[in-house]
Formats: sequence, C-alpha cells, structure tokens
Amino acid sequence: MKITLLGTGTPAPSLTRQSSGYLIEIGDDVIVMDHGPGAAHRLLEAGCHPTKVTHAFISHLHYDHMMDYPRLILQRWDMGANKIPELKVYGPKPIAEITEKAIGPDGVFGLDIESRVSHQASLDVYTSRGGVLPRPKPAPEITEVAPGNIVEGNGWRIIVGEAQHFQPILECLGFRMETPDGVFVYSGDSGGVPDSMIDLAKDADILIHMCHFATGMEPTEGYRLASGNHMDIAEIAKRADVKSVVLTHFIHLLDRPGVLEQLVGEMKTVYDGNIIIGRDLMELGFGVELPHRID
Repeated sequence: MKITLLGTGTPAPSLTRQSSGYLIEIGDDVIVMDHGPGAAHRLLEAGCHPTKVTHAFISHLHYDHMMDYPRLILQRWDMGANKIPELKVYGPKPIAEITEKAIGPDGVFGLDIESRVSHQASLDVYTSRGGVLPRPKPAPEITEVAPGNIVEGNGWRIIVGEAQHFQPILECLGFRMETPDGVFVYSGDSGGVPDSMIDLAKDADILIHMCHFATGMEPTEGYRLASGNHMDIAEIAKRADVKSVVLTHFIHLLDRPGVLEQLVGEMKTVYDGNIIIGRDLMELGFGVELPHRID
C-alpha cells in the first residue's frame, strides 16, 4: 500500500500546499480521501490519471476538502468513455444531494453534461475514445456513511469514525483503513483530544492528523476544539499508541523557517513515536520511517 499526500494546506491559496487530499493505492484499488482545490492537479503530478481512481471518501463538506470532487467525477466520466466502472463515493450526509446539485439535470454542470451527451461534436469525440452510443451521463455510486459504518474492499476495510470539528452544522468524519500490512488513519479535520479520535487511531501504524496551528495560537477555546494543534495531536498519538503521526493542514505561519521543527521538538516531550512533517506529494508506506518528497 502506498499513501501520497496530495494537499497539506488549508483553504488559503498556496503554490506549495494545496488543499486537503490524500491518495491511497492498494491492490487494484485507487482511493482518494478528500479532494480539495488543487488535489486534482497533485493527483496528476503523483502519476495517477483520474480514470484510475476507483473510490472517493469525503470527510466533511467544507470546500477545501471537496472542491475538486466534481472535477474528479466529470474528468473521470469524460475521459473514461464509459469503459470504466462508476466511481464509488462515501461521505457524510448530504453528499448525495450535493452531488446531484453538481451533476444532476438541474445542477451546476447539468447543461455541460447535456451538451456532451447530445451534441454531435462531443459524441464524435466520445466515440473516437471508444465509447458506444447512446452516451450515458455520469452516475457515481453514492453511499452516505456515519460513525460506526464499515466499508469493505478487496484486501482492506475502512471504519468510519467521528471527528470533532464543525458539528452540528456539518457531519465530520475520520477514516480508519485496516489492511493485512498495517493500519492507516486519517483524522479529517478534528480538534481537541476527543475520545472518538483516540479510539479511531488506536494502535495505528500511521495517523495523518490536521495540525492547523500551534498550541497557544488559537483565538478561543472553541476554535481549539474544532481545529487541531500540535500538542493535542501529541496527546492523541500517545494515548492511541500510534507508531507514526503525520502532520498536515498547516496555516502559512507554520511554514516560516524553523517553526515546524520547533513544534515537532515540543511534541516529542509528550509523544515518543515518529513525527513526520507532511508535504505535498510526500509518499508514505508501512515500515517507512523517512518518507520522501517527489520533486
């Protein structure tokens, strides 16, 4: 199994850190977890064409975690020429409604899709790619999930957990992926030290966790409980007995010279496992202590 960090940034525009996105390649399955703005571009930089993606898991419905989700659906459908299975999508309510509002007949891209299945010029391109008429519209397989649900795959399963973020307005999820080789957990966006995240991450080989700011920078206690900081993450990793924690979702202030390295040193006073500063296009795998950046 290989994990590639597609986006380790925030909603803020950045050339070095795109918004949230993660790529997991395991067996014949190619899975994305979140697909925020810029993640689709990083997907190509990682050497993965959108038609290769088989599953998409969305942690919550903030735009920095899903803006490139419609792009994935449309590019996969357009380039796939009806020769690949439909994308399997898992996310919190109302992901089905949001998908319909994006690609349904009255959706944002409804007229675009109608033109591509009806206009002869587009049909000519479609058949030149090997497509057979009549051309179907995109129809991803949507499953709305909640904490406690389990998604079974070929050689893997994903347990859905609760993240502590923007409830009750948004349902916010984390994902625990169990494989014969090890356990990988993605926190989604989560703050504080909630029991739900400790339970989800228990004995994980790799925990990718939102580190939005440094402890003490939060303007209010409520903000701290909604968005991860470095010392809370250290406490989660310690209590969950995680082997390696990967920090991600950094505001730009944390990228000033020496800041992240200082935070790692402070985390080491609480947690004695492996701490990795996430970067876009970094690769991770079980048993790999020093992941590398793809230039």
